[in-house]
Amino acid sequence: MPAALLQRFANIRRDEVAPVLVAALFFFCVLCALMVLRPAREALGMQRGMDAIRWLFIGTVVVTLLVNPLFGMLVSRFRRLQFIAATYLFFVVGLLCFHALLVLAPAAVGERSGQVFYVWFSVFNLFATMLFWALMADRFTEEQSKRVFGAIAVGGTLGAIFGPWLASVLARPLGTPALMLVAAGFLMLSLAAAWWLTRVGHEIVGHEIDSGDRQGAGATGRRDRPQRAGDALIGGSAWEGLSAIMRSPFLLGICGYVLILAVMVTFLYFTRLQMVAALGTDLDMRTATFARIDMITQIATLVLQAIVTGHLMKRLGTSLTLALLPMTALLGFVGLAIVGSLAALVAFEATFRAVQRGIMRPARETLFTSVTRAERYKAKAFIDTFVYRAGDVVGAQTEGLLGRLGMGLAALAAFAAPLALVWMTLGLWLGWAQRGQPGRIEAEQGEGARA
Repeated sequence: MPAALLQRFANIRRDEVAPVLVAALFFFCVLCALMVLRPAREALGMQRGMDAIRWLFIGTVVVTLLVNPLFGMLVSRFRRLQFIAATYLFFVVGLLCFHALLVLAPAAVGERSGQVFYVWFSVFNLFATMLFWALMADRFTEEQSKRVFGAIAVGGTLGAIFGPWLASVLARPLGTPALMLVAAGFLMLSLAAAWWLTRVGHEIVGHEIDSGDRQGAGATGRRDRPQRAGDALIGGSAWEGLSAIMRSPFLLGICGYVLILAVMVTFLYFTRLQMVAALGTDLDMRTATFARIDMITQIATLVLQAIVTGHLMKRLGTSLTLALLPMTALLGFVGLAIVGSLAALVAFEATFRAVQRGIMRPARETLFTSVTRAERYKAKAFIDTFVYRAGDVVGAQTEGLLGRLGMGLAALAAFAAPLALVWMTLGLWLGWAQRGQPGRIEAEQGEGARA
């Protein structure tokens, strides 16, 4: 029954059903691990107010910059499943350490340790999802990604719904420290799913334009026996991702797209906090408001991911699909500045988040199916962690400056509208530039082979 539904509504072929279901399970576990802990992250981070969160964004950027070369070294020296396992196990150990601190030394838990957890979780959040999508780009071809990534993302949305529900059920009887163990358990399940994904079905390596793959092919371009793409070491230096970005206009374009995305998300994040805070200090009222926004967002996201995304990318192409979120941001901020009501905010944020998670994210991840494996892991790690968090900082500081100058939603919209136009142009260009990527990679690797 699930297989028939996937084939009918999500534009998935029969031989792709098994890997898509396993990938969705993988994403479900990752998002469950993250969303179980997010309420604790928010509560600990807000202990010193809104300005403290803006500074925590800066701390997160610094930490992600320091962590990237370490991750690049893992990618260079170990095989795919090995560096994925090492990364997830590192975060499992971190969760166990925080659990031990909360249980064995609760008196030591204060504002400072809360800030440490906020930064640690923010890094954990980005690396966990980045690794998932990097493996998806490694596992599926560009053509497949445009059809199946939307359906795979449904697993993450279900995990994002199940995680908070599970936290609300377990927090009171078991206590907050137990949530660390629950998250660690889901991370271990996600690691098992990652291993399963590389073994189930046939992993197509035709889009892996690597010199190692070419050396394994005969004169006819065929292999004597199939070889999994993840069996070969990627090699290279720890900072290869950054150097690849500097050399590639395509990767620089993705950097710009992600940077503006993070700025817009941060604008919306602080606007929501301030508008809900202006309603009053009643905790139950605020909680109900946030819950209503999240519920509307998750339902809309599920519909888009399950039914619309796979068909949308196939019919409109990556360019127009990537341009949909900037168009949503442009119209949303202008509308919010004109209306200025909480109802307008709820409608805007629900639409923005649904398009972001249900349409834009799967479309953006298809871009990484057209780059080399080294770029797929190393450059993607730098973009999805450091560049994204840098956008957080730019957005938070800009929003804070406008607030200190006494400027309201109109000023924010005046800043966001032209930025959305630049963002839209980048999305259109990236979809066009993707078509030239295989030729660029072949030319580079041909030169390397001749050298």
